[in-house]
Amino acid sequence: MSLASLSLLLLASTAPAPAGALRDDPVAASARDEQQARPAQESGSGEIVVTARRREEKAQDVPIAMSVIGGSTIEQTGATNLNRLQTALPAVQFYSSNPRNSAINIRGLGAPFGLTNDGIEQGVGFYLDQVYIGRIGASTFDFVDVERVEVLRGPQGTLYGKNTTAGAINITTRAPSFTPETKVELSLGNYDLISAKASVSGPLSDKLAIRISSAVTSREGTIENVRTGEDLHKQRTSSFRGQLLWKVNDDLDFTLAGDWNLQNPLCCVQYYARVGATQRPLSRQYAALAAAFGYTPPSTDPFDRKTDLDAAIKSQQEIGGASLVANWNLGPATLTSVSAWRYWDWQPKNDRDFTGLPITTVSQNPSQQRQFSQEFRLSSNGDGRLNYTLGAFFFHQTINTQGSQVQGSAASRWLLNPGNVPLGATGCATATAAACNPLVLNGLTSTNTINFDNTSFALFGKLNWQPVDGLHIQPGLRLNYDKKSGFYEAVVSIHNARYNYVATADNVAALLANGTATADQLNTLAPQRYSPRFSDWNVSGDITVSYDFSRDIHAYATYARSFKSGGINLSGLPLNSTSTGVDLSTQTVKPEKVDHFELGLKTQFLDRRVTFNTAAFWTEIKDYQATVNNNAINVIRGYLANAGKVRVRGFEWDLAARPSQRFNLYFNGAYTDAKYTDFKNAPCPPELSGGTATAPGGVTDPAGTPGGRSPAFCDISGQVLPGISKWSLSWGGEVRQPLGDGNVYLGYDGNWRSRFSSNPSPSAYTWIDAYSLSNVRLGWRRSDLNIYGWVRNVFDKQYFELLSVQSGSTGLIVGQPGDPRTYGLTISKNF
Repeated sequence: MSLASLSLLLLASTAPAPAGALRDDPVAASARDEQQARPAQESGSGEIVVTARRREEKAQDVPIAMSVIGGSTIEQTGATNLNRLQTALPAVQFYSSNPRNSAINIRGLGAPFGLTNDGIEQGVGFYLDQVYIGRIGASTFDFVDVERVEVLRGPQGTLYGKNTTAGAINITTRAPSFTPETKVELSLGNYDLISAKASVSGPLSDKLAIRISSAVTSREGTIENVRTGEDLHKQRTSSFRGQLLWKVNDDLDFTLAGDWNLQNPLCCVQYYARVGATQRPLSRQYAALAAAFGYTPPSTDPFDRKTDLDAAIKSQQEIGGASLVANWNLGPATLTSVSAWRYWDWQPKNDRDFTGLPITTVSQNPSQQRQFSQEFRLSSNGDGRLNYTLGAFFFHQTINTQGSQVQGSAASRWLLNPGNVPLGATGCATATAAACNPLVLNGLTSTNTINFDNTSFALFGKLNWQPVDGLHIQPGLRLNYDKKSGFYEAVVSIHNARYNYVATADNVAALLANGTATADQLNTLAPQRYSPRFSDWNVSGDITVSYDFSRDIHAYATYARSFKSGGINLSGLPLNSTSTGVDLSTQTVKPEKVDHFELGLKTQFLDRRVTFNTAAFWTEIKDYQATVNNNAINVIRGYLANAGKVRVRGFEWDLAARPSQRFNLYFNGAYTDAKYTDFKNAPCPPELSGGTATAPGGVTDPAGTPGGRSPAFCDISGQVLPGISKWSLSWGGEVRQPLGDGNVYLGYDGNWRSRFSSNPSPSAYTWIDAYSLSNVRLGWRRSDLNIYGWVRNVFDKQYFELLSVQSGSTGLIVGQPGDPRTYGLTISKNF
């Protein structure tokens, strides 16, 4: 078990003793007396029990780099979703320009950095009560009534499936209880925060138990739209979860669960952050274009938190589903069945020109996902010399997306070439230039229909053989089959006083030939239609050798050969070499092939009051799935392809200590060195884009002057992967003092990460500087009541979560700032 887990468990006011503390230890007993709710299941010895390997085991005994965050810790620290949870987990990165365009990375790997493509899957498996969630967007919900979150680092393909080349996140909610229990929680804070949560559980009979949980959160936004007067980045969430446990007898039980979540946060806007130089003529870069319109942003300091976006903003999503889990004890083994159906509906509206000008007035991709999964597992009982888990898994998923993009009245002058004009000129070199005719692009609309069908089947097995005491040999194997099919069609239309047509993939040439449409229009938004197909068999496996030097010292070595499923491009394709149609060779993306090596050590000492775990890893990925440009000047979305090779290496440590029953602390860290070792056809950074002359490619020197060269592609071999800090640290602790029939306590959590690149190819303009965040809480608690005040981002640190480049090579860099300082009061009561 990683010390991120233990450290956080120790930190929380509701945390149990360090893993492994004996139940007759007076310090551990005192800590247990302070619990409001058990953050992670304990074994009879008081150690944390997890299901990381699909069976109940003591976390410190599991030879996996792992973090376990208890539900009470999540509540105490305000880590109510993955975005907030990552601050306590140095090896985890979560990025989201909106819920659909979200990515979870572990050790720098997981999802390609850039816009979402329906036909590509993530490399971090996400599980809710043993159910695989097929889209990362559906992982952005707030945690409700969670018992624990297990974060498994490194490939987990044997037991967790094909798309866990970087790791897996396994969320377990609290189960129905035959002992009546009720908990309510209310939080109030600045920005008009109101959050209410409630859960109730108890028996319906001696065989049936029920648990019902719900939560509602409302908070005003942190970013002001000066054009509309509306606050953006609001929080509007509602959730409900119900579970029914039928314990037929001591050997057979069924759990039926259902959940529903609705979110409409009015996020995640990006706006003016800075301006950089590109290879376009100066008259076509941001400063000159803005001057031509007489436009200035409401502030050039992004941390004034003001924008003037003129398009509607919406990020509504509805997430839900139902599952049935059955466990049947057959004596020597237990048979588990997990049946589940889930859905995710995404209803967005975006301003993708990131300005207050009507350049792109609509840019949205409403999407509906449905998935069904069935898993069977047979796991040996007991703790003999040979333990095993065998299983089969079936998954079927459909996604339907209806995209649309509409150009506005400012699009012609902003996107098309006005000719050789003075800087800031409102006109064009010739009066008839298309750039000076708003009708050329005003109302130009692309309507996209995207369908995706994904079927997957797997057989898997994992053994744990102990030939002699303390030595464990643990091989695993998985056979997987994937079949994916899709359909993509973009229909372009325009209806105004000058132009009136509908362009499809079939009639483009005719429209251009008879002058009905112009090349400027169909280069800006291109009609396309194609139907990609992909299918493949894959075998993956791993072997771990571990040795228990004592009950408190465990070492392991792992080799894994894993893969991330191949995919199909469903965001539009680049044109072929003759520009007469799409390049069909780019419609499929090959699987990633992963070789992973890891050494780990897990230790406890000083009567298990101190835990120190560490791991070192080396991962190489061939055919890494990465974002690639399509060399079209005005299109927003690129496509995905395979980079030659990526290498990620590093080490991690987790340190947790409880010197006394009144004080605990933790210090966790990760060093991650992630580079493209072979990526010769990468997209170029913005400083090399937009030039009038195209170089043959392979350029590594970003030098150049406006109006100069723009390579078709760049060789970024040896450069860093996006979104990854080389160093990431988290630390904190808690002190408490008896007062009355409870304890007063003070807790602190801090984290720091070094700078990282926020562009698929490193750019001088898109580095996000290092930053550190601090959170504190002060309160009083007893076994049934907790009252505390909290402050997050205590020092009001100004930092970006993301930086992006405006399409069109204008040099505008837009950013999404992190939350400012927030504070509030929380009261929770158990009945």
